[in-house]
Amino acid sequence: MNRVLFFAGLRERVEKEELEIDVTGRTVGEVKELVSEKYGLDQIQSCMTAVNEEFALNDMKIEEGDTIAFIPPVSGG
Repeated sequence: MNRVLFFAGLRERVEKEELEIDVTGRTVGEVKELVSEKYGLDQIQSCMTAVNEEFALNDMKIEEGDTIAFIPPVSGG
């Protein structure tokens, strides 16, 4: 099982701070696709991803117990 964390606008869209889902063996890119389809999160493709608090690329494989965090780009003024 894996924890998937959402921040800022993603959290508002999903209406949860985190999910518990089994994505072991999938890549970060596949997890993005899965979450995007289930929650209509097109913007997730432009988000940075961290696995176990370290930035990860889309081809990284998820292991059992990993925590995946999707971090939207920050804008400010």
